Amino acid sequence: MSSSSQDLTPQLDLGSTFGALLIGVIIAAVLVGVTNIQAFVYFQTHSDTGRTFYKLVVIWFWTFDVLHLALIIHCVYYYLVNNYANIGALTKVVWSFKLQVMINAPVIYGVHLLYVYRIWIVSKGRSRALPITVGIIVILCAGIIIARMWAIYQCHVFTDFIGIEWSTYMTLGVITFLDIVIASSLCYLLATSRTGTSSTDSLITKLMGYIINTGCLTSICSVAVIITCAVMPRKFIFLALEFLMVKLYVNSSLALLNAPYYVQPNTGTIDSSEFRMHDSVYRPELHLRVLQDEELQASTKNTFKHPDDEVAHRTRSVMPQRPIEMTMETNSFSSV
Repeated sequence: MSSSSQDLTPQLDLGSTFGALLIGVIIAAVLVGVTNIQAFVYFQTHSDTGRTFYKLVVIWFWTFDVLHLALIIHCVYYYLVNNYANIGALTKVVWSFKLQVMINAPVIYGVHLLYVYRIWIVSKGRSRALPITVGIIVILCAGIIIARMWAIYQCHVFTDFIGIEWSTYMTLGVITFLDIVIASSLCYLLATSRTGTSSTDSLITKLMGYIINTGCLTSICSVAVIITCAVMPRKFIFLALEFLMVKLYVNSSLALLNAPYYVQPNTGTIDSSEFRMHDSVYRPELHLRVLQDEELQASTKNTFKHPDDEVAHRTRSVMPQRPIEMTMETNSFSSV
């Protein structure tokens, strides 16, 4: 038995090491189920849009998520079933554990790039300084992620992880920083889009809350990994939390693509007071305000729509508003 195995054997606690990994795999499997639902919702609501690129993005995220689950299941099965009570094998890092780390990096990095692209879309018609700056920051941080992948690949036993704690702190710290930068950038762009119209501002507030909640969820998980790694480096709780990180990021990205479906208000309900004509007198200022309000709402809804989105969601289709405007205008002139 190697010296590394002898060092770990007296301190080996299956409950806080491989037991934690098992719990992480179970929760990860549940999150994969959520991923399946999100992917199903996306394809159901975008079946007729013809956006091949974004459908490939969903398939890519879903494939890597399922592959990651298969690898961590193999990892836990290898330790708890194939090598039960084999202390020498329990101290070694199996190939599937290293490979799942290699999958984490491109998935999380891809999610960040997708968010940068959304920032670029939201900033349309404004200065491009903010999206370009965020994009440069994301690209520069790729080197740190690659460094951690190489450090994990060099590990052969679990005690080697103690020597590369710096890579864990640095990588997760950078990921958390990117989450904060991206969420704050999107919220800033949305906040500066307020128009003073209650319905439009309400929709913007919903989008901001949605972005903050998804960003905080992934950031909290990253911070939790850093804390558990620093406090309990010889326990595998931080590794179990890392199993969940990629699942949270995949669900965050799919939720971003499904944002028009989730936050779209019930546009089928029309307030009759907006169209009420007092004393049967035509009021062009009221008609103009209604048209402007609808245009602002449509612009805000398109914040998280894809540029080529020209087909309404089938599950939330509503009657077009233009005929109502034309009817109101005709009735207004005829009543003069």
